[in-house]
Amino acid sequence: MPGPLSDITILEASGDIATRYCAKLFAEHGARVIQTHSPTNTHLAYGGPSAAAYATWLDHGKERTLPPGLPIDLVIGGQTPADAAQTETLAATLPGAPIALSLTWFGTTGPYANWKGSDALLQALCGIAYAFGTAEGPPVLPQGHSPQIVGGATAFIAAMAALLSRRAGQGPKRIELSIHEAFLTLAEHAGPGAFAGSPATRRRGVNRYGPVYPQTIFPSNDGWIGISALTPQQWQGFCALIGLPDLAKDPRFETTDLRMAAADELDDILMPAVAKLAAGPMLEDGQRKHRVPMGPVPTMEQVLTTPHWRERNSFASYNGNGPGFEGPALPYRLHASGNGTTPTGPLSGVRVLDLSMGWSGPLAGRHFADLGAEVIKVEGCAHIDWWRGWNALEHGDPPPYETRSNFNAVNRNKRAITLDLRHPTGVALLKQFARDADLLIENYAPGVLTKLGLGPEDLAKVNPRLSYISMGAFGSRGPWSGFRAYGSTTEQASGMPWLHGEPEWAPAMQHTAYGDPIAGIYAACASLAALYGRHHTGGTTIDLSQVECLFQLAADGIIAQSATGTPPPRTGSHRATSALTTTLRCAGEDAWIALDLPDEAAKAKLPADLPAWAATRTPAEAAAALQQAGLAAAPVVPATALLHDPHLVARGYWLEADRRYVGRHVVPRAPYAMDGARPEFLRPAPTLGEHNAEVLAKVLGLQAAEIARLEETGIIGSKAL
Repeated sequence: MPGPLSDITILEASGDIATRYCAKLFAEHGARVIQTHSPTNTHLAYGGPSAAAYATWLDHGKERTLPPGLPIDLVIGGQTPADAAQTETLAATLPGAPIALSLTWFGTTGPYANWKGSDALLQALCGIAYAFGTAEGPPVLPQGHSPQIVGGATAFIAAMAALLSRRAGQGPKRIELSIHEAFLTLAEHAGPGAFAGSPATRRRGVNRYGPVYPQTIFPSNDGWIGISALTPQQWQGFCALIGLPDLAKDPRFETTDLRMAAADELDDILMPAVAKLAAGPMLEDGQRKHRVPMGPVPTMEQVLTTPHWRERNSFASYNGNGPGFEGPALPYRLHASGNGTTPTGPLSGVRVLDLSMGWSGPLAGRHFADLGAEVIKVEGCAHIDWWRGWNALEHGDPPPYETRSNFNAVNRNKRAITLDLRHPTGVALLKQFARDADLLIENYAPGVLTKLGLGPEDLAKVNPRLSYISMGAFGSRGPWSGFRAYGSTTEQASGMPWLHGEPEWAPAMQHTAYGDPIAGIYAACASLAALYGRHHTGGTTIDLSQVECLFQLAADGIIAQSATGTPPPRTGSHRATSALTTTLRCAGEDAWIALDLPDEAAKAKLPADLPAWAATRTPAEAAAALQQAGLAAAPVVPATALLHDPHLVARGYWLEADRRYVGRHVVPRAPYAMDGARPEFLRPAPTLGEHNAEVLAKVLGLQAAEIARLEETGIIGSKAL
C-alpha cells in the first residue's frame, strides 16, 4: 500500500536542518522529495563521521534531480527573511502553483527578525537554558538541534493543513513559521502563568524542577533510574518500593510543595535507599506493583539495545558514504484499514474527538482547533482533565479547576462536553459521536478505552473512516506498553539526559515535562498524514510512543553512538562544531548572555575583554550590540520573562482574552501564519461541560428533554464530582 502522502511532490530549497527535517517527514510518509541544493554538513551533530551519518538520516529517501515540468505541491526553504522572499519567488516560477513554506529563525517581522540564529541561541531565548544548571550558575546551553527539529515538525503540521485545503480547491499560497515561536511550545505555559501571578523562574539545580518532588534521577546500584512520584498514591508507592513506607506517613512531606521545600533533606534519605537496589527490578516492581511513573535512564548504547525498542522497530538502518548505522524511525506506526473513501474537504470540515488530558494530547488537538477543525473535548465529571490542577476538586469560588492557566492555554478554540464513560449510555453516546468524526485523540493508559468498549477496533466498526491515535508513553505494544509516565519520565527514558550538561553531572533533565509538548506535535503530524491519505488507506490506527518522539530530538546522539561506536561527549555549553558556544554573566541579578560563534573569524570580532565587557551591560544590551556586529548572541531568558519579550510582544505572540471565572488572561498564538495571518482565536478554553447542550443537539440531534434526562442521571454535567 502506498504511503499516505504518495501523491505529493516537495521541493526542498535550502540546506538548514529545519527545512531538511520538515522535508524528511514528508519523505517518510511517502511523498516525493527533491533537493535543489547541495547542503553543507560542517556544523551538524558532533562533527566528523557523526555529522555525515546525521546528514544521511536527514536526507534519506530524497532525490537530487528536478525533472523539467514536474508539478510541485510545496516548496520548503529558510532561514532568514531574505530566504523567505526567495522561497516565495521560486514557488511562483514552478509548475503546479506550489505553496511556499518558509522556516525562519524569528519570523519576518519584529526586533529579532534579522538576528543570527542557532539552536543554542534558541535554547537561551525560549526559557530552557536559564533553568538548566547548578543553582549558582552558569546556565548551560543544551546540545543538539532540538529547536530546528521541533520547527520542522511544526511546519509539517501547518503544511499538511494547507495541502488538505489545496486538495479541496482552497488553501493558502504561503506559510511562514518562526522556529523561535515553534520551540516556545516547551515554555508556552510560562507566559500565561506569569500573567496570572506565578513566581519568577529560578534555577534550582541539576534535576530540580519546581514545584514537584521527587521528579528527578537517582543512582541505583547498577545504573540510573528516573522517578516522578507526584500524587499521594505515587509517593506512598515509591516509599514502599524502596523500603521506607513510614516516610510516606510523615506530614512534613505530605504534598509535592512540602517535598520540594525539603528536597535536599529528602535527597539524603532517598538516594541511599535507591542506591541499594538494582535499576531493572526496581523499574518493573515500581511500575507493575506500585504504579509509580518510573523510567530507565539509558546511555545511547543502551537505548539502541533495549528490548522494548527493538521489538517496536524504533530504529531504522541507514547506509551513508561510510559504514552503516541506525537512527530513529518515525515515533509512531500507521496501521491503515485499506478501505479507502473519497477525499475529504479542507480542515475546517474535520471533526476531532479529543479524549486526552494534560499537555500532550490537548496540544495536538489545539493544532487542529487553530487550523479550523471542530474539536470536541470529552471529559467526565468524575474524571476531569488533570491539567485543570492537582488540587482540582478543592472547593472554592470560582472552582479551582476552572482557573488553571496551563489548561486555558492549551485548550483554546475547542468545545467541551462531559460524558460518564463508566456508564453504558455514556459509551453509547461517544460511539454516536464517533460515527461522523474524522479523528479521535487519546492519551489514557494503554488498554483503558478498550476495556470500556471504546478501543480502535470497537470504533472502526462504527466508523471505518475514523483515524484513532493512542499516545502511550511507551507505545501500545511491547514489554513496557503499560508503564505509567509523565513528561519527565519520557525524557528520562529517551536517554537525552546523557547528552546534555557538564561531564561530571549525573544524567540531567532539561525540563519538568519535556516529553509532553513534543508528543503533542508528533501526534498532530501523524494524524494529519493519516487524514490526508485516507482516500486510499481508509481509517488508520496510530500507535504513538511519547518516548520515541524524543528519539527524534536525540537523533544526533543516537546516530553518533551507532555510527562511531562511542558515546557522544558531554561538554557543557560548548559544541564540537563551533569555535565558541558559552554563557557569560551580565549586569543584573542572575543575568546572562549566550554566544554561539561558528568559526575563528567570528571570534575575532569580539571585544578584547569579553567577560568584563558583558558585565557592564544588561543581557538585552549586550545581545543587541553583538548582533549589530554580526555575531550570534542572545539573552538567556527566564521562562516567566517571556511574557514581556520585546520580539514576542511586537509579533503579537501573546494574546489577551476573556474567559468565565478568570476574566482577562493570556494565551500563546500559533507559531505559523498563512498568507500573512495567524490562525484565528475563536473562543477561550471551555469550562467543564460548557457545550453539552449545544453539541448534543447539533451533532446528535438530541432534544432538550433528552439532554435534561442525561443531566438528571449524571451522564453529563458541568461540575466536578
